Amino acid sequence: MVNTGLRLRADEAEDLAVISSCVQDAIARIEDMAYMPRLRRFAMVMTRFRWEVADEMGKDGGMRVRCGLHFDDVLAVRSQGIDMADGEGLLPLLAITSAPADHGVNVELQFAGGGTISLEAEAVQCHVSDIDQGWPTPSRPDHGLEE
Repeated sequence: MVNTGLRLRADEAEDLAVISSCVQDAIARIEDMAYMPRLRRFAMVMTRFRWEVADEMGKDGGMRVRCGLHFDDVLAVRSQGIDMADGEGLLPLLAITSAPADHGVNVELQFAGGGTISLEAEAVQCHVSDIDQGWPTPSRPDHGLEE
């Protein structure tokens, strides 16, 4: 198996849907998230399950890799249902969605347990990149959808 590392950019909602599917089930720590208002950037580092190689790993395991995700042109960030003071808190990412808004676009990061981080942005400007070689994991995310 060759690890080429994921590097994607989204400039519109359809592109963001692809990134969302690639980072589904990533796990982020609250202390690994930051909003930089002067740069108008929201960034986070997370461990991503490598769905793109999951079939090669068999039914019971997989690979995880650290990856960086950032959004540019962000005007404001809000969280709901997340204790942002709990720096060690782990947040499993379920999806990233977007919707048009008066200021441009609302991007929502939806986490397991109902928590969300909402970004008010001028446009969809998202980048994701793997930042290490990854490691094997004995478990694979399971949403209980298959019988």
